[in-house]
Amino acid sequence: MTNNFFGITDIGKQRDNNEDTFIAQKADDGKHIIACVIDGVGGYSGGEVAADIARECILNELSYIAGDVVPLMVNTIAKANQRIYEQKQGNKQLENMACVLTLAVIDIPNNQFHYAHVGDTRLYLLRDNSLIKISKDHSFVGFLEDSGRLSEEAAMDHPKRNEINKALGFNPQIAKDPDFVETGHSPFLPGDLLLICSDGLTDLVDKSLITKILTGSDTIQGKGEKLIDAANNRGGKDNVTVVLVQNDKAPRQHNATRPASNSKVTEEVIDPLLQPKLPEGPAKLPVKQKSNRGTMVVLFILLALAIAGFLWQFWLNYQLKQPNATIPLAAPIKVKNAEELKLQDTINKLKGNTLILSDADFKQPILLSDTLHIQKDSLYIKAKGSIIFKRDSAYSGPGISLAANSKYVVLDSIAFEGFNVAVATRNDALMLKHVVFNNCAVPVQTSYVFPQNKFVSGRLFGGMFKIDTLSKTTK
Repeated sequence: MTNNFFGITDIGKQRDNNEDTFIAQKADDGKHIIACVIDGVGGYSGGEVAADIARECILNELSYIAGDVVPLMVNTIAKANQRIYEQKQGNKQLENMACVLTLAVIDIPNNQFHYAHVGDTRLYLLRDNSLIKISKDHSFVGFLEDSGRLSEEAAMDHPKRNEINKALGFNPQIAKDPDFVETGHSPFLPGDLLLICSDGLTDLVDKSLITKILTGSDTIQGKGEKLIDAANNRGGKDNVTVVLVQNDKAPRQHNATRPASNSKVTEEVIDPLLQPKLPEGPAKLPVKQKSNRGTMVVLFILLALAIAGFLWQFWLNYQLKQPNATIPLAAPIKVKNAEELKLQDTINKLKGNTLILSDADFKQPILLSDTLHIQKDSLYIKAKGSIIFKRDSAYSGPGISLAANSKYVVLDSIAFEGFNVAVATRNDALMLKHVVFNNCAVPVQTSYVFPQNKFVSGRLFGGMFKIDTLSKTTK
């Protein structure tokens, strides 16, 4: 894939400085493309400074990409937010600076992209000449447009179009809010085109014209330049920035195969219109005569089982006639209590991705005699009131276990007591928020799953968890 990404920014027709910046380059591993548009919040001093801080942080943190990409992106944005906030505290002239951004990491070998988004910059996917908006605008007008309550034309002319409710630099605690950063991933198929842009484009150029330009015959650089020109031709009210990434691999066609006469498999494209018609009527196939050897084997096994059963019953009757006779008992069956059965059933049948645990529904503590299993891809478990999971004295396993397919599980305001392992997770899927561990030998046990016989490189995340200074305590 060469010349398949391009970025461009322009000051526009009415601004004196450019608060936009962008990233469009390969990561150091050569396997990923980093594409990002960052927009310093207009109307505040220092928006350009905030955008530059975010850009530098992203380039530093994503210089080498390995493991689960989305948590790495979220952690990167949280660090950028913290650095912007700290810079504001030391300089009163920058106390109102902030920025919004859309970040995408494109996995070239695996034909996928991952994204993380805050604010009203946008991410689009062009596939089969159809332009799809992937990200959601974090603004009231954006919400109305995304939900179909407001047309694109009305949203573009709305007086509160640029009033956003999320940005980097306003709140130092975004790492504690799992919903602050919008994330996702999608296949990036041969022929697909990604567009990331600032609102300087989408406030002035409608979706139909953007689609027309992107589906034209220009090079990827030519398409980016035409998008800038389109915004400026309509007034250029704001800085405008565009980043494009194209999957220019040859489209794959999965061909049907059939065995050749020499027992080797030959790939052919089979056109159903050229296939010979089958003869009418039922086909007559030769019937292979079966041997009765299998039947004899089955009969022999059944006879052996009958004899064994007779001998067991004879021995058992004999033992019962003996004085002080004892009969071997089966191992006791572990019986879960009503509360943990109810909780496991609730998790299994949950239709959405959020589960609220109230101390009005679950008595304290919830005694666990077996592991609570989470099989969902993503789940947010939040406690209202005092919710404590306590280990049954006869149980030694994990309190909660995340399945290998779990990607993002949040535990909020829950306490664990007395477990050898409180939570068993895999591949950085777990996020904790105000969680307490009392007398737990191992609070969180993380295992990483790698393919066999493959070289593995990467790093483990540091600083993903920290001790809260909240005054709230759980007994």
